[in-house]
Amino acid sequence: MSEEMTGQAKLFDALTTKGTAFTRAERRKYGLLGLLPLAEKTLEQQVEHCWNEFSTRRNDLDKHIYLRALQDRNETLFYRVLRDHIPETMPIVYTPTVGEACQRFSEIYRRPRGLFVSYPDRDELREVLCNRPEREIDVIVVTDGQRILGLGDQGIGGMGIPIGKLSLYTLIGGIDPARTLPIVLDVGTDNVELLEDPQYLGWRHRRISDDDYYAFIDQFVATVREELPDVLLQWEDFATTHALPLLERYRDKLLTFNDDIQGTAAVALGALHGAAKVAGRPLAQQQIVMLGAGSAGIGVLDMVKREMVAQGLSDQDASERIWVVDIQGLLTDDRTDLSEEQRKFAQPANRVGDWSLSGTAQLADVVHHVDIGVLLGLSTAAGAFTEEIVRELARKTKRPIIFPLSNPTSRAEAHPAELDEWTDGRALIATGSPFAPLQRNGVERPIAQCNNVYIFPAMGLAVTAAQATRVTDEMMRVAAATLGDASPALTDPNQPLLPAWADVPDVAVRIAHAVGTQAIADGVAPKRSDEELTERISQVRWTPEYPSEQA
Repeated sequence: MSEEMTGQAKLFDALTTKGTAFTRAERRKYGLLGLLPLAEKTLEQQVEHCWNEFSTRRNDLDKHIYLRALQDRNETLFYRVLRDHIPETMPIVYTPTVGEACQRFSEIYRRPRGLFVSYPDRDELREVLCNRPEREIDVIVVTDGQRILGLGDQGIGGMGIPIGKLSLYTLIGGIDPARTLPIVLDVGTDNVELLEDPQYLGWRHRRISDDDYYAFIDQFVATVREELPDVLLQWEDFATTHALPLLERYRDKLLTFNDDIQGTAAVALGALHGAAKVAGRPLAQQQIVMLGAGSAGIGVLDMVKREMVAQGLSDQDASERIWVVDIQGLLTDDRTDLSEEQRKFAQPANRVGDWSLSGTAQLADVVHHVDIGVLLGLSTAAGAFTEEIVRELARKTKRPIIFPLSNPTSRAEAHPAELDEWTDGRALIATGSPFAPLQRNGVERPIAQCNNVYIFPAMGLAVTAAQATRVTDEMMRVAAATLGDASPALTDPNQPLLPAWADVPDVAVRIAHAVGTQAIADGVAPKRSDEELTERISQVRWTPEYPSEQA
C-alpha cells in the first residue's frame, strides 16, 4: 500500500488485517481499540479455530465456500490454514471441488475478486485493467471458461479456476497474493442452461465468432502488455481449438505459457524421469508407446523427445523410439489422416512391414513386436491397458513403466491395482486421477498422481525471481527433470514416483532455481550467479506470517 492505512481500512483489508491477532499496542496505533474483542490471539490459535470450523462443514462445496470467504476476509490466515493442512485443503481449494464451485459460481458468488473482462466492454479494456485492485502484478491466470476441467463450457463460472490456481501459486510457489490477478474473459457462453438461468452473472449471449474472438484476445493481450509488461500470463482451460493457436500466437511476444499443454507435459515427463531412474534405464534407451494422439498426448511426447535429445539422441533417433496409437491404430507415415503435429511421431510404414498384420497395427501389436519399456495413456479409453497387453510388457522388462493418465478415474486406461497384480508388483505407476494406495505384502504403496501443481507454482516463482521475459521449452524440460530427481521412489521402492503434497513447496524452490538457471542460460533473464539467484528466490517468496510491528 502506498499510504499508511489506519482504522477500519486496515482491519477490513484482507491483505493487511490480523483480525484478533492485533496486539493492544497495534489497536491503539491504528485506531482499532474497541473494534475487536479484548482477547489477543496468535496466528496459530486463529488457525486452530478456523480448522475446527472448517471441519464442521457438511460437504466439500461448503468447505470450499468457507475457505473462499476466509480468503476474502484474511489472506494471511487463509494461506496459513492451507499451509498447515496441504493434503486436506488442496482438493477443496482446487480440483476436484473447484469444478462444482464453477458450475454454481453465480449461486455462491459473495464478493468480487479479480477482473471480469467482458466483450461488451471491449472499447474500455484499458479502463478495466486500470481498475485492478493492486498496481504491481507478477502472475495473471486467465480463462475464457469454455473448457473447465471435464465440465465443458461454464461461461463466467470459469473464474473459479484462476482464483483457485492462483491460490496454489501462492501456497506452493510463494507468489505474494497481493501480486496475483485472476481474470475471466467473458465472451459469452454456449451453455444453454446458463443462458436460461436467471441467476447467471455473465454476458447472456452465445459465444462470439472466431474472428471476433481472436481480435478481442489480441486487444486484451496488447492492453496487458502496455499495463503490465513484465507479468506472467498463464492461459487456463481454453478449448482445444483455441489453446494451441493462442500459445503459438503469443509465446514469443510475452512471458506466457499454457498449463494444460506445457504443464501437463512437464509433470508427466517429471514422473517418467524419476521412473526411468528407478528402473535403471534412461529414457533415451527406452522404447515408448503412447495410446492417444490428441493435443495432450502429443504435448507429452514433444517434451519426452526433447529430454531424449538432451540425453544424447538425435531428433530422428528419438522419434524412432516413440510409438503412437490412436483410435485408428499406429501412426505411420503412409496414413493420410494425420495432423502436422501427429505426423512428427509417425513411424515409417516399412518398420511394421513384417508384422503379419490383418490391418493397421494396434496397441497389442506394438507391445508384442517392439521392446517396449514405457506404456502411456491419454486416450480416455477405459480399460484399454488389458491384462494381456500388460503381462506381455512385463515379460519384456524388469520394471515396466505404466502411466494411465486419462481423467477422470472412470476413463483411466487401467486401475493401478490391476497393473500391480498383472506385473507382480514390479510396475512403476503414475496416474492422471487420484487413486487409493496399493496394498502389497502388508505394505501400503501410494500412487503418484500427475497433477500440474508440481510444476506451475515453481514456474511462477522461477520467472518472478529470475525476472525472465519468456518461458522456453528448455525451462519446462528442466522443471520436469528436477521434479523427477525429487522422486521419493529413488530412495524407497514403496514410495510414489512424485513427492507427497506436504513436500511440494520445498520441491518448488528447487525447481525454481533450476528453471531460473536455465532462463539465464537461454538468454531470457539477466545474468546472476547461483548465490544471487538463490537470494532472489528467497526475497520474492511470500510466507503466511503476520508482520511484526516495530516498537
